[in-house]
Amino acid sequence: MKRLFLLLALLCLSMPGLVAQTTISAGRAIQIQIKGVPAEDSSLISGSYTVSEAGTIRMPLLSGTIRAAGLSPTSLAQNIEASYRAEKIFTTPAVNVMATSLENLEEVLVTVGGQVVSPGPVKYYRGLTIWEAVQSAKGATPFGAMNRVRLTRGKEVKEYNLRKPEHMNIKLEPKDTIEVPQKNITGN
Repeated sequence: MKRLFLLLALLCLSMPGLVAQTTISAGRAIQIQIKGVPAEDSSLISGSYTVSEAGTIRMPLLSGTIRAAGLSPTSLAQNIEASYRAEKIFTTPAVNVMATSLENLEEVLVTVGGQVVSPGPVKYYRGLTIWEAVQSAKGATPFGAMNRVRLTRGKEVKEYNLRKPEHMNIKLEPKDTIEVPQKNITGN
């Protein structure tokens, strides 16, 4: 009986090390897979994510961020599932979270400039829209022309009217550059 008790005590003492290895931390790369959703949504959501320095991740289609640091992969998966259900986006999502072999992923950015309150790089995530990127830069200044926002992708430049919902939902790609120009003399 003493041996059994000693064996159980040793097992319990070794558990904190196991728990520490499976706890997600800020800056950690994680792999997320989702099933039980339409194929196009699965391909949009499934992939690699980096936990921000604040300990959160941003999931496509969800408003806000989800706390990841300090949680086990299973707990994070349950939180993601609950968030998609709570926002009535999916009814039966099945999420799997795994720590990747890479400690950090290269941070992917888009650049927002021109007449925005806080110009500079914005963290890119799969599903990021042109509107969300401008809002991440704290929105346009009073002098910003939201009806003539330029998106540069490689050598191609397109202009969008971010007052139109169909233009607000234009999906960005890594390394895109967005510029909010200054209003002209007529206020446009």
